[in-house]
Amino acid sequence: MSLFSALPAVYWILAAGVLGLLVGSFLNVVILRLPERLLHGWRREATAILAEARGEAEPAAAAEPAAPPGIVREPSHCPRCKHRLAAWDNIPLLSWLLLRGRCRYCKASISIQYPLVELLSGVLSAVAIWHFGANAQGVAAVVFTWVLIAASGIDLRTQLLPDQLTLPLLWLGLLLALLPVFVDPVQAILGAALGYLALWSVYWAFKLLTGKEGMGYGDFKLLAALGAWMGAWALLPIVLISSLVGAVIGSAYLALSRKGHGVPIPFGPYLAIAGWIWLLAGAPLTHWYLGFFMHG
Repeated sequence: MSLFSALPAVYWILAAGVLGLLVGSFLNVVILRLPERLLHGWRREATAILAEARGEAEPAAAAEPAAPPGIVREPSHCPRCKHRLAAWDNIPLLSWLLLRGRCRYCKASISIQYPLVELLSGVLSAVAIWHFGANAQGVAAVVFTWVLIAASGIDLRTQLLPDQLTLPLLWLGLLLALLPVFVDPVQAILGAALGYLALWSVYWAFKLLTGKEGMGYGDFKLLAALGAWMGAWALLPIVLISSLVGAVIGSAYLALSRKGHGVPIPFGPYLAIAGWIWLLAGAPLTHWYLGFFMHG
């Protein structure tokens, strides 16, 4: 008897929740630091190009942008006072509650993002294992969940969906199809290709009609990744669900913030929500939909 089958399912669900809380703390680091690292890299490249254009062998030291903290090596610190945080200041969710949302050292307010991301990661990881079980599908779904949380958080903050997240998610979906875990290789390849082309076509149609860009290339890659995980048949439901979620959340946000309708709203988080819902509940939703219209 294997360890997976010997332990009760509730233990694996609890373990996934605790692990999700811990990983959620790291996801906060990714959400905050990855865009800064990318921006730093782009600035260095731009500086090198300008130096080459001026005939300089190397960029001037004064023109070199200061490197932001790394994602893995540099320890956590307060964004305001820069004080290095102790281990007991980094306990997921609990530390934020005990400190009442303030830095222990300078009393600056700590963003609600930190506990929300940790809680979301913990709860969704537990739900994934509860739904699929402690097996290949469950483990893959948990990793899928973590990447979507990180990508959504970055998109909400910066309106950027980094290739460093969307492309590995795409390739992982294609590799899992070789086993297969969720869909077969044919569906995965078609889903990836059609997912990219679908939003690419919408992007160019909107741009030709209005002269504006309605979405970014990161959205194409994210839908391609979702197609690789769930197949071509999942693309239309994902787009429909994401549009519905976007309409509800976007309208509520504009109403509460009292901002004009010209304010850009990232589409990536809506795709992520729809993709996560469909991965876990695609089959029952399809059965409900078909039953409703066939017997309604």
